[in-house]
Amino acid sequence: MAGKHKFLRLRGSARLPAHLRGAVIAIGNFDGAHKGHAAVLQTALAQARKARRPALVFTFEPHPKALFKPAEPVYRLTAAAQKADHFRQMGFDGVIEQPFTAAFAALSAEEFVRSVLHDKMAAGCLVAGADFHFGHKRQGTPAFLQQAGRDLGFGVLLVAGEKDETGEIISSSRIRALLAAGKVQAANALLGRPYAVRGTIIRGRALGRRLGFPTANMALPAGTALKPGIYAVYMRLGDKFYPGAASFGRRPTVESNGALLLETFLFDFCQNLYGRTAEVLFIAFLRAEEKFSGTAGLIAQMHKDTAAAKAALAAAPRP
Repeated sequence: MAGKHKFLRLRGSARLPAHLRGAVIAIGNFDGAHKGHAAVLQTALAQARKARRPALVFTFEPHPKALFKPAEPVYRLTAAAQKADHFRQMGFDGVIEQPFTAAFAALSAEEFVRSVLHDKMAAGCLVAGADFHFGHKRQGTPAFLQQAGRDLGFGVLLVAGEKDETGEIISSSRIRALLAAGKVQAANALLGRPYAVRGTIIRGRALGRRLGFPTANMALPAGTALKPGIYAVYMRLGDKFYPGAASFGRRPTVESNGALLLETFLFDFCQNLYGRTAEVLFIAFLRAEEKFSGTAGLIAQMHKDTAAAKAALAAAPRP
């Protein structure tokens, strides 16, 4: 049961501790761990409590698309560490991040169920989305999983996808599309929390400092398709949240073709953050990235952006 042992983040199931064998397992990619995933995850937690068994999440790292389409960077809504934190906060006992290699992808559905879920993990119950497919060429269907459970002695619960108030299925692809269009608040509504990125604060060219707006800079992962522009944000450092305005883009006024960078200006903040890990939570999209004729126009706009960010943050719930 949750709380008796420290939350574990495991690379594969080979070293699964004895106290986690026989668990109720939520299985899927869960990128974003959004409201559409909540039904599967909460069902697994409820079943674990009812059966007095541990609760685990079984997911895949890297995202399967990274193996099948290596030339196309995947826009991840949540990095592995962020997902693990979310599962821990929900009350799971651990997460198994299965290395998604060519050898693993070649496993048949039967081999995966028997060798991994049954032999290595002694699964007590599997909880998955109603359209969950797995194994080589996705040959493992929900019906196959249910029959395998009957044959090998574990339960299988299939959970229908969650829909929003319009009746449309909540999915990671929908959320990615909203973020790419700058519709942060709509994306956050489907996530159930603010969209957030995590990274290390790096040194830039100190352009913001020279303009009177010192920024904490982060290089986001390749494939990030967040709409370039100005955002109202919070930055989380440890257990504290600091309000600010952030620019994601290429800085067209001061650079001809700069690399994509997230630059966050924190209000009334003067600590040295270089090398620290931080999380930036996106609350509202303020405007698209723009090229100004000179730095004077840019500075004037940055003052307006700061005021707009403060207003947007004041109107939104604080994290």
